[in-house]
Amino acid sequence: MSNTKITPETEVSTTELACVLGITGRYIRQLAEDGQLEKVSKGRFLLCESVQRYVKSQSKEDARSAEEQRLEKARQAADVTLKSSKAKIAKLEADELQGKMHRSEDVAALTEDLIYTIRSSLMALPGRLAVDVVDAQTPAEASEIIRREVYAVMSELSHYRYDPKRYEERVRGRMNWETNWADDDE
Repeated sequence: MSNTKITPETEVSTTELACVLGITGRYIRQLAEDGQLEKVSKGRFLLCESVQRYVKSQSKEDARSAEEQRLEKARQAADVTLKSSKAKIAKLEADELQGKMHRSEDVAALTEDLIYTIRSSLMALPGRLAVDVVDAQTPAEASEIIRREVYAVMSELSHYRYDPKRYEERVRGRMNWETNWADDDE
């Protein structure tokens, strides 16, 4: 092959083709067994056709490899996002159990309790005032009686406090945990 012109019909041996492609003869035989290269006779290949087939197979592998790399990067990014989200959820749950953070539905329920306390105090006010106001001699005296009772209600409501234990009971109830979970460990 040293001084011959290469044509589409030029045949080469396995070793020569391996040398041209920069791979081993064993890999050439493997490619022929896989059907990626076609032999014209035992251990002989058409040089041009074999080089073109090899180049096409390599570009397909490169394209597949690039797609696999893109998919792998996307999978890794999704894994990072998932792990980050799980860590945030775990931190929020820990903060909630420690009473550092409250869920909106629990705050709404505790606020609702406060509103019902205020409502019941205000609804009781007319009954508490009716007899005293009727006995009042002047409108100023009636006004003073009403003012005193309103201040009493406001004073009573001012003692309404956030109770962390009550909140903890709500959280444990919502999560179906026992209130005395620490006692179970003993």
